[in-house]
Amino acid sequence: MTTWHEYMTDWHKSTYTHWEENACVEIGAAPGLVGIRDTKQWALPDENRPILVLPAGSFTALLDHLGR
Repeated sequence: MTTWHEYMTDWHKSTYTHWEENACVEIGAAPGLVGIRDTKQWALPDENRPILVLPAGSFTALLDHLGR
């Protein structure tokens, strides 16, 4: 069974990360989808590490709503 961690590619820290607050998220991509995960959970096995998966359009709308 393929997991989201295997399906998503190009994981990178978000440019909107707040370094001074240690509030880091990583963004990954799959066709038509965007994954969001917490960098502080790097030590968890992938099968236990939660990912929020959104359609790409919804992710764009979220960023627009937050004011990028």
